[in-house]
Order: sequence, then structure tokens, then C-alpha cells
Amino acid sequence: MLRNKFKNHLLSAMKEKDTIKVSTLRLILAAIKYRDLESRSKGTGDTVSDSVVLEILAKMVKQRAETAKIYEKAGRNELADCEIKEINVINAFMPRMLTMDELDKVITESITAIDAKSLRDLGKVISKIKKDYSGRCDFTEVSQMIRKRLEG
Repeated sequence: MLRNKFKNHLLSAMKEKDTIKVSTLRLILAAIKYRDLESRSKGTGDTVSDSVVLEILAKMVKQRAETAKIYEKAGRNELADCEIKEINVINAFMPRMLTMDELDKVITESITAIDAKSLRDLGKVISKIKKDYSGRCDFTEVSQMIRKRLEG
């Protein structure tokens, strides 16, 4: 389980006195705990699955990338570097991202499996891909690719 992996890495980072890694791992664990509490309040279970954890990580990477761009535009390169270091820590726990060819193949297979014919089926196709490939692709990009296929 990813959760235990984060805890173990946090302990070793604390021993190594790696402040960036410690703070990033604490943020990850806090985000996971928040989602756990959220799912308990909705009555959907005690803990979230690893696929949800991967979604959390992907969102954290995206947020930090946007923040780093803002810092760079403002001339605050030291803060941008800190965000990039956090991205690197998070990416160490993420699975390998799909290449464009692999993503194209996944979309084709998912459309075929769902038997999607129009844009009405977009949500079903994205849902299937999220279930199988969470954290391995950018779903904004996936959505655009599926739209093009289903429109034409």
C-alpha cells in the first residue's frame, strides 16, 4: 500500500534531515488523511484506495507546476526551485506516465470496450481509463483526445 511506503520514506527522510522531502511527504500524508475523512463522512469506506492516492499525487504535481510558473514569472526563482524539488519528491512515487502512443492505444481500447458512439459516452470512457490508468496520464489531455475521436 502506498500509504505505508510514504510513512517509511518519511521516517528515513527525517533521519537524513532532508527538509524538503519531510515536508512534502507530510503534505502527501495529510492530503490522504483528509480524503480518508471525507470518504468516511460520505460513508464510502474507511480508507481510500491506491488509485485515489495516485489521483491526489497527480493533483499535487499539477498544483506545484502551476505555482512554480507563477513564481518564475514574478522573478522568485528560489521559490520556484522549491516547488520543483517537491514535484520531484512526489514524482518518485508516481507510476511511469503513458507515452502518446500508449495513451492513444488505451483510448482506442476503452472506446471499443465501452462501445462509445458519441460524446454522451465521454464520461464512461474517461471513467474506465481513470479506473485502469489513474496517475499515469493527464486527464485533461485524455478528455480532449476522446472528444476529437467521438466527434469525428
